[in-house]
Amino acid sequence: MLTAKQLQTFRSQLQKEKEDIEQRLEANNHFDLKMGHYHESMSELSSYDNHPADEGTALFEREKDIALNEHVEDELKDIKKAIQAIDKGTYGKCEVCGKDIPVERLEALPTTSYCIDHTPEDYISQERPAEEDVLEPPFGQFEFDDKDGEVFDAEDSWQEVAKWGTSNTPSDFVVAPDHYNETYIESDDRVGYVEDYENFVGNDIDGKNIMVYPTPRHKEYEEDLDAEDVMTIFGDLKPYEIDPYTEEALEERKQNGKNNHEK
Repeated sequence: MLTAKQLQTFRSQLQKEKEDIEQRLEANNHFDLKMGHYHESMSELSSYDNHPADEGTALFEREKDIALNEHVEDELKDIKKAIQAIDKGTYGKCEVCGKDIPVERLEALPTTSYCIDHTPEDYISQERPAEEDVLEPPFGQFEFDDKDGEVFDAEDSWQEVAKWGTSNTPSDFVVAPDHYNETYIESDDRVGYVEDYENFVGNDIDGKNIMVYPTPRHKEYEEDLDAEDVMTIFGDLKPYEIDPYTEEALEERKQNGKNNHEK
């Protein structure tokens, strides 16, 4: 049980904290939340002439002020509750089990009304943002992080969302893009493939019957090769090849050589 001197010490400490918080809330006008709209705290009349990014910053600051105000008001509420408990003679008793709360715990947390065994703050929330339901697995823990391959990763997630529009305009780029749908960073980056020709070359389920499908990307690829005056990205092909390109071609050459020898 706490002594009268200890109770008086805790009362003085709680009363001082209460006055400090009330003075701060009065000085900052409850984090400017008494104003009707966050534009008032910035001396703005409307959003009409503001950049979307500036509006986003202002909205974030408003949300932060709301969170800070709620935190401080909850702290003030706990202080008032503790002072009332001193007046009632219940201060230092656990609300759940009724046992005395150790003085050391009260010195560290004067507003507590629970012992360490029954504190509600002992629970660590495992709840995650709803966005992670579609972004799983979490960034940094992708299945193919340790492998050399082209997969859909965090950067691709951003590019997929950015296709639907950002606050960028063509004037924000050194070289203006051809279309507003390309006004985001690395809009020309490959997604889902490594080499350009993989986007317009295909084959059947057995890896045979290779075909080139005419697409806008194929047209751009051909134009780039023509601009460089080369036949392939690795240079011109020789008029004849000593070594075959594929194992299939090698087997076919061996078979032809065997047939010619038998004849």
